[in-house]
Amino acid sequence: MPCIIGTAGHIDHGKTQLIKALTGQDTDRLKEEKERGISIDLGFAYMDLTNGERVGIVDVPGHERFIRNMLAGAHGIDLVLLVIAADDGVMPQTEEHLDIAHLLGVERGIVAVSKIDVVDDARVEEVKEEIGILLAGTRLEGSPIVPLSAVTGAGIDRLRSVIEASLAGLRRHHAGGAFRMPIDRAFVMHGHGTIVTGTAVSGKVRAGDQLCVLPEGEEVRVRTVQVHEHEVDEAVAGQRVALNVVGSERARLGRGQVICAPGYGCVSDRIDARVEIRPGARKPVKSHARLRIHLGTDEVLGKVVWLDGKDEVAVREGAYGQIVLRRPINAVRGDRFIIRDETAQRTVGGGIIIHPLAKPHRRGDGEVCERLAALQTASSPADIVRALSALESDPATELEWLARAAGLTTGEVRTAVISDCNLRPLPSADATTACTTAAKWTLLKQEIVAALQAFHRREPLLPGVEMESLRTTVARDLSAKLFRALIDALAGEHVIAREQSLLRLPSHRVALRREEADAAAKSETMIVAGGVTPPSLKEIETAIGIARPKLLAVLKQLERERRVTQVDADLWFGADSLERARSLIRTHIEVHGQIDAATFRDLLGASRKFSIALLDYFDRTGFTMRVGDIRRLRKS
Repeated sequence: MPCIIGTAGHIDHGKTQLIKALTGQDTDRLKEEKERGISIDLGFAYMDLTNGERVGIVDVPGHERFIRNMLAGAHGIDLVLLVIAADDGVMPQTEEHLDIAHLLGVERGIVAVSKIDVVDDARVEEVKEEIGILLAGTRLEGSPIVPLSAVTGAGIDRLRSVIEASLAGLRRHHAGGAFRMPIDRAFVMHGHGTIVTGTAVSGKVRAGDQLCVLPEGEEVRVRTVQVHEHEVDEAVAGQRVALNVVGSERARLGRGQVICAPGYGCVSDRIDARVEIRPGARKPVKSHARLRIHLGTDEVLGKVVWLDGKDEVAVREGAYGQIVLRRPINAVRGDRFIIRDETAQRTVGGGIIIHPLAKPHRRGDGEVCERLAALQTASSPADIVRALSALESDPATELEWLARAAGLTTGEVRTAVISDCNLRPLPSADATTACTTAAKWTLLKQEIVAALQAFHRREPLLPGVEMESLRTTVARDLSAKLFRALIDALAGEHVIAREQSLLRLPSHRVALRREEADAAAKSETMIVAGGVTPPSLKEIETAIGIARPKLLAVLKQLERERRVTQVDADLWFGADSLERARSLIRTHIEVHGQIDAATFRDLLGASRKFSIALLDYFDRTGFTMRVGDIRRLRKS
């Protein structure tokens, strides 16, 4: 299984020298590093195991000024090689680097006690005791300790054996899935173009693949793939990878970005996480404290807002928090991150991302931590989708969004939704584009039915409510597209009836009461009697003694029954009169090829008020088309 070994430890404790003794490779590549004799940036090497596998090595700088560079290389390691000099013992950066490895979830480690050639055996034993105390309570507690000297070679062979034993049976958490690699270097190689390097944390990549650079979203194509300076057909998670890419200028690529499969990565500035505060914080971390967040190879300023009403979290305690960032970054559920103080002087803590596409939580929501705990421990796709859906306040969620938040493919999410009885596919199992939970579905049905009942009581003469109006009533924050999926599902269950954009309860029928039926009959009589010169609304209002809102309601019902038609804001025509006008126009145009307003007015035998209103209506409804001052029949 491909894997990465990462060094850790205080400056001048011999990390780079030890890697050279193990591999024969010098990881100090910069001129300044060789002149000053210290590591400044990340160095890279590889080591061949006896089983034929080759593992990558990331050598990190130990000086406190270069912790930012150290963090850029520590994110993808599987085994940490903590180097502690026998003469100095445990030093400040020893402790900080150990904290970082602990917070990044590294569970396999080896402690190399270096420089044993300059101390006696008693000092080596003393340092080993210090190490036991140092590792207590961390993920590396109980790790093997190997005394050695990179100068004399003592203990180097034993270290190789311990490394092989420690790597046996290693399984990466993200070996499958889509390709993703935080970029730690980007440069131009003469004759080749742009090269980006990093540790692949998931999936695999081949030459010819189309990839996306986040957070910007720029697309690039992979020309060639290298692993340990050799061109390969395919690179996989757990390897140090160099990609020759085309489609982007070198100036646009650099450390902090992520290169991944298109459509895979989340870009977010608000993240829900489980956070642990380490001794380096020295004091409790208050809610809304400004901090530096290190994720992958990226670093961004932000703040942590403690949830469940906490004002602060004490040293060595953990809590759920929402991290609000100054700018969006790429994040995936399960990613580990480091938190440092705003001045970049010390490591405060770190944790694991639970929800990379979080929304602001309501203040005082006592259940949010419980829901985050369920999402944190969820393992199967169905469990993850169910926990994410429960965490969201919206009544339904699109599959594509769930896939990004869960770190799954859309296909995996769709399968989980269809197979889980606690999830409801929308609009149906055969055409699933979104989902909701069973509890949300029940509540949503109740709310929509109640809203329609209230509307029918309030407007008994209207056939239904517009879909968009109902959405703003019961699910204002839901997209129109997703709300339509909900409505289609409810209509499929016959909970509601849908007629284009109008929604109603299946039992609702417009039934005019005696007073309204009498007004409808009188209105229709007046309109029909008026022929092609029908009375205005005000005239009808006055004649039958009815208020304008109720008059409009009964006329709309007559229109739904196709007995009258609204031609203009103030004019309604009977069906026969409207058809007569239509016939006059059709006959004239068929003979003469066109008709103008004056001719139609004379044929109709009505004033300009009525003839122009009818012509505009016929244009609007697609019977005729206006060309200058004439009309022609619109071709079907």
